[in-house]
Amino acid sequence: MDTTDGTDRRGLSRRMLMGGAAVATVATSLSLVSAQEAKPADDPVRTAPAGGAVRHLKLYVEKLADGGMGYGLQKGEASVPGPLIELNEGDTLHVEVENTTDVAASLHVHGLDYEISSDGTKQSRSEVEPGGTRTYTWRTHAPGRRKDGTWRAGSAGYWHYHDHVVGTEHGTGGIRKGLYGPVVVRRKGDVLPDRTHTIVFNDMTINNRPGHQSPNFEATVGDRVEFVMITHGEYYHTFHMHGHRWADNRTGLLTGPDDPSQVIDNKIVGPADSFGFQVIAGEGVGAGAWMYHCHVQSHSDMGMAGLFLVKKADGTIPGYEPHGGHAARQGKGSASASGKTGKTGTGESTEKAEKKAEPQGAHEH
Repeated sequence: MDTTDGTDRRGLSRRMLMGGAAVATVATSLSLVSAQEAKPADDPVRTAPAGGAVRHLKLYVEKLADGGMGYGLQKGEASVPGPLIELNEGDTLHVEVENTTDVAASLHVHGLDYEISSDGTKQSRSEVEPGGTRTYTWRTHAPGRRKDGTWRAGSAGYWHYHDHVVGTEHGTGGIRKGLYGPVVVRRKGDVLPDRTHTIVFNDMTINNRPGHQSPNFEATVGDRVEFVMITHGEYYHTFHMHGHRWADNRTGLLTGPDDPSQVIDNKIVGPADSFGFQVIAGEGVGAGAWMYHCHVQSHSDMGMAGLFLVKKADGTIPGYEPHGGHAARQGKGSASASGKTGKTGTGESTEKAEKKAEPQGAHEH
């Protein structure tokens, strides 16, 4: 029941677009915008606007039928990973969290600004009790000089959020069960993708799927595809994607011919690491079932591998004949899609979905 959506980013200047995944035994992707055909590769790129908006969002903490846990934008729609949250530098986000479970839980974010009351830990008494609600406030900022003349980096980057309470004093049980999700903060002028997918190496699983049930992700040749890669658990991994490369910097893109960033297709990642990058699907290599996996060989052999399914314009994938586990996974995967025109993956408009996610009376400023 998973889908991977491409989404159009027209109108992003007015709204933060948030997409994510809705899960059952096989995780699914919820985008607050509709799937559309990918733009031709030679179209002008779209870029992020300036930030400065005040946003409101509601998340639900829920237990899943398989014993896991997840965050969701609506009751009954919790996912692993949780919904993609996308902001622009300068935005402020108020996240109301309702805990529908029988254990305390929380929301903790990496890379953004927040006061101690929004830390999401037992130590700061900022957890959400069973059946309770709590609002966490995250702020972002653009780069600039401090009063002492030193340079302060901006918030833009590929970050993530997770529980910090369930199971142990530090919340490691919640992370193991699936309480985590991606955050992308854009800088004005950053290139926007056609679609975004989230890949999480959590112990020896991908998006909490064990063994050979790892998710696949779809695109069409020429799509600008963004991947957010996060690691949780006890192990170090090496993320590798076949046939595609990216720059090892904040955006994954080169700024020009003299950009000194190293171009890579392989990156060592440890617990709580996160990074992201964009590729043009099939650029220079064409359509195909391109493997992504942990390049620690024993990890790959134990099932930490999936496929980036790049289709031709007619929807075919040369040399790919899905069967067995691949057939069950083709076109599926816990993918977060963000960006295109104003419809959700379930047919809702972005505006309607955002209103559902907001507390009563919440609005943009």
